[in-house]
Amino acid sequence: MRPTKADLEAARDRLIPDVLPADGEPLRVLFSGINPGLYSAATGHHFARPGNRFWPALHRSGFTDRLLHPSEQDLLPGYGLGITNLAPRATARADELTGEELREGGRRLTALVERHRPAYLAVCGVTAYRTAFGRPGAEIGPQDETFGPARLWILPNPSGLNASWQPDRLAAEFARLREAAGAVRTTSGRARRSPRTSC
Repeated sequence: MRPTKADLEAARDRLIPDVLPADGEPLRVLFSGINPGLYSAATGHHFARPGNRFWPALHRSGFTDRLLHPSEQDLLPGYGLGITNLAPRATARADELTGEELREGGRRLTALVERHRPAYLAVCGVTAYRTAFGRPGAEIGPQDETFGPARLWILPNPSGLNASWQPDRLAAEFARLREAAGAVRTTSGRARRSPRTSC
């Protein structure tokens, strides 16, 4: 059921849990959104707003063997994937966040990466990344610097409002990351194969 207008208003400032593997389990890619929108906070599911292209891009790029619904987010650790956010507070628009919230989120993200040690950290939103980490010149794609133990990749914001990144182009950038992440081993030394799940 779609959230009502009242549901969305009630979700303002709500937090939603990260999607992460158990401690010690391999993590190929940790995706970080900017912060939850009200629709995601109302449902408790990341990238849940209709029109967000995250889940289609994840499937079309080959990260998942079928299109997952946001309500199936807890299947992601089985693919060696996880989701977090730079800032945990839900807002109607990302520009409601303060620079300090993003910088504090960057410190929180650093601790999360140290704990779960993904092969790649993929930040979905170059503008937020620039603010959170003081990297005004950062561009979409792989970065020369690492993020603690993780390689770093900046992805476009998958919001449907990001008109410069249409679905095909967005999926192609996700696929570049998938190919790179498939070529590395997790810190446990085990390559991670995606499970086959039924439709």
